[in-house]
Formats: sequence, structure tokens, C-alpha cells
Amino acid sequence: MKDVKVLGPGCKRCQTTEDMVKAEAAKLGIPVRVSKITDYAEIAGYGVVSTPGIVIDGKVVHAGGLPKTEDLARWLAA
Repeated sequence: MKDVKVLGPGCKRCQTTEDMVKAEAAKLGIPVRVSKITDYAEIAGYGVVSTPGIVIDGKVVHAGGLPKTEDLARWLAA
């Protein structure tokens, strides 16, 4: 199971990013556990200064703006 963290204050883009991660994982048949990190100190601990950010299995794969669907598929499949 992939451990996915969506980093951000809970804005519309962050919610959309979470929905995109869940939808892409379901489409690919990849089990994921998605958690939202809204604490700014914890977000900064990942080195992310622009949200939303995505961390998969402890590795930051995206920061700032909505991710592309094809990138999500590649990150989740890796």
C-alpha cells in the first residue's frame, strides 16, 4: 500500500489534489492511504514552500499547483 500525504492548508487546490490522487490510484488499482497534512511546520519539514505538495512513501514528488494526471500515474506506479 502506498502512503500518500497531501500537503497544504486545506484550500480548494489541496482538496482537488487529494481527489485526483484517490481517483488515479483507483483507476490504476493501486491501494493507497491518503492523509492530509495542514500543519505549516510539518509541511516546511518536507521542504515544501508552495502548496499543494504530494509526498509518496516519504519522498516529495510534487509541490505547487495541481499535478498532471500522467505524472500522478507515474509516481503512484513507481
